[in-house]
Amino acid sequence: MRLNKYISHNSKYSRRDADKLIESGEVTVNKQKIENFSYDVQEGDHVAVKGTPVKERTELTMIVYNKPKGTLVTKKDDRERTTIYHKLPGKFRHFIPVGRLDYASEGLLIMTDSPTVAEVMMRSGLDRTYNIKIDKPLTPEMEEAMREGLVLDDARAGGHEKSKIYAMEFEPFINYEVRGVSANFTKLRVTIAEGKNRELRRFFGHFEANVLDLKRVSFGGIDLNNLPTNKTRYFTRREYDDMHKYLKAVRMMEAQAKKEDQDRINAERLREKKANQEQDKLNRAKREPQKKDAKKKGSKK
Repeated sequence: MRLNKYISHNSKYSRRDADKLIESGEVTVNKQKIENFSYDVQEGDHVAVKGTPVKERTELTMIVYNKPKGTLVTKKDDRERTTIYHKLPGKFRHFIPVGRLDYASEGLLIMTDSPTVAEVMMRSGLDRTYNIKIDKPLTPEMEEAMREGLVLDDARAGGHEKSKIYAMEFEPFINYEVRGVSANFTKLRVTIAEGKNRELRRFFGHFEANVLDLKRVSFGGIDLNNLPTNKTRYFTRREYDDMHKYLKAVRMMEAQAKKEDQDRINAERLREKKANQEQDKLNRAKREPQKKDAKKKGSKK
């Protein structure tokens, strides 16, 4: 894990704060001052900020937070806008969000004190379900794209004005359900398996439809249910059990993938070794007649 990310995940500092601390020489790794922003923290490294050790959190705590509209999912904002960490109780202010919801969106945000778990879940293809409202009737073109997927060279519509993301590929929706229709809007419940940057806003923006409301109500089988806005709850025992089973399955898949990669590397090395041996044999066979000729010439003299 990169040094600034390690500090952010395991302390009160944001990633921007960590960058400034590294730049000012206030971060040490194994008692050595380090100014390399790309340094990758290794197992056994001792990281300290201003002489205070940064200890990796090993206990796993998971919470569900009902994020309100008008808050950013970040530790610090340069424009001094409200973040979720202004709203959360102090005991959760070191927790890491699993993915993001944009400023105008609301709903379920899973948070954890484990950087490893946060990273695994952010990479996952776990289902995400949203209640959304768009300012147009649903069209056959929209429904076809939801069923078949969509590839856009220009997906800026619906994205943030400063976003550098242009092209985007949208996988087929896992499910969608029309929950309300009028001449001016459509209410939908949609389930997708990814969480790309403003994915739903960009998807419907392509069809010149604005997302008026967006609320996440489920993530990977964890449901928001009746949790009030700006409130938190701990995972239930069942949710913890499901999470541990999922993490175990991920570790097994990663171990299997690592083994397969190593097997491929070993097989490639073996092929190279055999090829080199065959080439050596050919080279020796070519040199043998030359040696015999040289001996014959020497004996004639």
